[in-house]
Amino acid sequence: MKKVILGLGSNRSYSGLSPVQLLDAACEELKKILVNPEFSSIYTSKAMYVTDQEDFYNMVATGFVYDNENPYDFLEKIHKIENKYGRDRTKEIRFGPRSLDLDIESFGNLVSDDPVLTLPHPRVKERAFVLIPLLELFSNCAEDLQRREFSEALAELENKDEVQLFRKRNPS
Repeated sequence: MKKVILGLGSNRSYSGLSPVQLLDAACEELKKILVNPEFSSIYTSKAMYVTDQEDFYNMVATGFVYDNENPYDFLEKIHKIENKYGRDRTKEIRFGPRSLDLDIESFGNLVSDDPVLTLPHPRVKERAFVLIPLLELFSNCAEDLQRREFSEALAELENKDEVQLFRKRNPS
């Protein structure tokens, strides 16, 4: 089995669902495609790159996929989830507002520099809104090397104080 780490974000309502409700819906969908999924708490953060937009609600999901799972097929699955909840990549501004954003931060030990799927995610270490919820999930795991790597990256970020806890993780 391969461990997958996903970053989830939303800052725009869709079809009567708030950004937080969209994240909750995405978690339900991810339970169908991940084995033993875990979900972080939800955090708020200022938008990066394109700053003239609403704050984001962010969280991280981890889980496993079977060894024969292709990362491009998995990417297609999460794009279908995004589409179901209002994301239309053809009509959006890069780094702009979105109803739902699901990013593959890592997919097992796969390293890829493909324009369609770069792994690990090239900006994970500059995003406190990913690192903080990720470290929350890693707090009780044995992956000390990865935890240390992400902790060191977070310590170097100046914007980490802009990420605030919104809702604690549900233990179920």
